[in-house]
Amino acid sequence: MLKRVFIANRGEIALRILRACKESGLTAIIGYSEADKESLPVCLADEKICIGPANPLESYLNIPAIISALEITRADSVHPGYGFLSENPFFVEVCQASGIVFIGPSIDNLKLMGDKAEARRTIGRCRIPVIPGADNLNDIQTAIKSARRIKYPVMIKASAGGGGRGMRIARNEEEFSRFWHACQEEARIAFDNPELYIEKFIERPRHIEIQVLVDFRGGIFIFPERDCSLQRRHQKLIEETPSPAVDASLRKRLQKIAYRICRVIDYRSAGTIEFLVNGRNHPYFMEMNTRIQVEHPITEMVTGFDLLKSQIEIAAGESVKFPHTFIPFSGHCLECRINAEDPEKNFLPSPGRIEKLILPGGPGIRVDTHIYEGYTIPPYYDSLLAKFISYGRTRDEAIARMQRALKEFTIEGVVTTAPLYRKILEHPAFLSGRYFVGWLEKFLEGNL
Repeated sequence: MLKRVFIANRGEIALRILRACKESGLTAIIGYSEADKESLPVCLADEKICIGPANPLESYLNIPAIISALEITRADSVHPGYGFLSENPFFVEVCQASGIVFIGPSIDNLKLMGDKAEARRTIGRCRIPVIPGADNLNDIQTAIKSARRIKYPVMIKASAGGGGRGMRIARNEEEFSRFWHACQEEARIAFDNPELYIEKFIERPRHIEIQVLVDFRGGIFIFPERDCSLQRRHQKLIEETPSPAVDASLRKRLQKIAYRICRVIDYRSAGTIEFLVNGRNHPYFMEMNTRIQVEHPITEMVTGFDLLKSQIEIAAGESVKFPHTFIPFSGHCLECRINAEDPEKNFLPSPGRIEKLILPGGPGIRVDTHIYEGYTIPPYYDSLLAKFISYGRTRDEAIARMQRALKEFTIEGVVTTAPLYRKILEHPAFLSGRYFVGWLEKFLEGNL
């Protein structure tokens, strides 16, 4: 039985976890950096403690500081949210050694799926489709030989990566040689691991993911797909569920693959299995994110399932009480990530004080955010300010509601990506559902 949950994160996900804790009757404790002392989750927490300066290396990524805070506040559990320490096996080991329950998957799950190359090998041995690739690449000459065998274009990826860091598309050998060392350095800085692997680059695919939830009593629950194909530099901006490109047959196939993966790796907690689907509706396993996702609200909206509360219940040893393995859904849902960035200036970050703020509302609109009028957005962290979620009985209704929400939204003092989304949601390719990974770059470049 958990009673005191420490939230080792910030921003909108910290507030989302806090609300789940309060609805579950748990004490919500938040660890915050000096830059976040006036943030909304800090204001609303039952208890709070400063864990260090603004620099995340000295606060949100500082394991000794967080463990000390856990002990001082007498927390019995910790929720890492996403990013920061959410997929760090060493952090889980330290928590367990300190008698703290980690609200997330096991160390073995984190280690296996955190090593993208090893995850590919494991899944491939289970006869699940995996994009052709190569790992254990110790030097660039070996990597070039592998790229020739796979045939260009290829994607260079960080083995310990995620979030688009340490990734480049190489369409020929000259680009491969140029990008290889850049990816190594980026992976070293971002993940303290320069190891890379390569895989065949699939032209114009859809990025489709399946949410899973597994308890410690053998219950496996597989949710409908999310389409995350609208990305800029591998960073998701708009998501929707169900995907306009996935029919009932493909949905069933993806869900069965996800179920099998959960069984094979003995997974526990919430997680997301990601696929690339080519133009012939053939899915390839890409990776598994062993945490809650930014886009989890759209799944909650079409299923009525609270993923955060369920994740906490699983960590407490409770079983998920739901009568179906493959979760039914109703309606359609979109999510737009509102970032403090200027699309007119190559998405330059736009920190600063919010002088005026009017958030959208009305039927079918949910807003997950930690910002308020008068709040100063610090320059040290991710630029995500809010998530606008629209629900409708049909895709057209969900789009119309999102268009209304974006028009209602008013913010002064910082620049956001909201105007860009208004343009995207009016484009014929989006309205028809005929977009793909890479479409947004072409749209931004004026090549559509």
